[in-house]
Amino acid sequence: MNLSSLYLHIPFCRIKCTYCAFNTYINLDNLIEPFVNALIKEIQIVGESQVGQQLHTIYIGGGTPSLLTAEQIEKILAAIARYFDVTHDAEISMESNPSDLTSQYMKAVKSVGINRLSIGMQSANEDELTLFARRHDLQAVIRAVDAARHGGFDNLNLDLIYGIPDQTLSDWEKSLQVMLGLQPEHVSLYALGLEDGTPLKTWVENGKVPTPDDDLAADMYDMATDMLAGAGLNQYEISNWSKPGLECRHNLQYWRNLPYPGVGPGAHGYANGVRYSTILSPQRYIKAMNEGGDHYEFPRTPATDQATVVDRESEIAETLIMGLRLTHEGINRSTFKQRFGKDLLDVHPDVIKRYSQHGLLHVDDEVVKITQQGRLLSNMIFRDLV
Repeated sequence: MNLSSLYLHIPFCRIKCTYCAFNTYINLDNLIEPFVNALIKEIQIVGESQVGQQLHTIYIGGGTPSLLTAEQIEKILAAIARYFDVTHDAEISMESNPSDLTSQYMKAVKSVGINRLSIGMQSANEDELTLFARRHDLQAVIRAVDAARHGGFDNLNLDLIYGIPDQTLSDWEKSLQVMLGLQPEHVSLYALGLEDGTPLKTWVENGKVPTPDDDLAADMYDMATDMLAGAGLNQYEISNWSKPGLECRHNLQYWRNLPYPGVGPGAHGYANGVRYSTILSPQRYIKAMNEGGDHYEFPRTPATDQATVVDRESEIAETLIMGLRLTHEGINRSTFKQRFGKDLLDVHPDVIKRYSQHGLLHVDDEVVKITQQGRLLSNMIFRDLV
């Protein structure tokens, strides 16, 4: 039995953050209930059309999934259980905004099946949260973690962003210290990206805020690597750390380039050899799901917008790029050969040899993986492997 994962995109937000380029919308609360019903129909179509796979992870992302009520989340999870073969120990994650999390809500969400929570902390510094137009402050994060613990959550992720305009090493160290003081089981650290169409990129281009310093961001990454290791968190992926045994199983599915159907407006998925995305607009998504039929070739649904059959060479390239993000696991040469019929070293012999000689890749009889020195130059390595 092959193990698969399911991603659900919840496109609603209270506020649009200044750095965010995700498919999110504000002031559409009136669409949430019709959206939930449309999402359940898409879950049904995907679940009934897939054969021979079990779901071992479910990830509810966004947007802000914590805008949904516990009852709405229960309806969604019940539909997944009805139309998919879900393993008894499935990891079921939900992203959340700190301002939404009360002890009562956390207990309710936990009781309907969510067993892993990701909280968008982003920073411990008020100036940075204001720059991002986040609708929480540090005290809200502290209250949210406390509510999650009282609600029974023992698998908690906190997100932080570094490389922010005007951010100093001291500012970053404070965010790391505060975050570690909250004792999360998992941590995700992201270098700020200036995405097209976002206010933050416009402000940088207009000189309203300074351009982020790439060299300083690299120093911040090194600082985090040392501090998180000292706190007993293992770095298992370029941007992710966890306590032993609590790596995010859903994200491992991505990094191993394994199947994950995606549902909801703007969701991306990869299944049955097809990489695809769904309709962006919540209104158009709801209309498509209400008016479409019931029978589609897995993983397509009435909401599918773009779909591309992944050829063998593209699958190899994607497997290399994703797998090398796994800092300890890397790419197992035997598994790679079983999947593609050739040894990894025969695919890009010159590139792998060059980077291993420079100490950026580690190569032995079992694996090829990126070294600590290579992590800061990973984009260069990935580019040469495509």
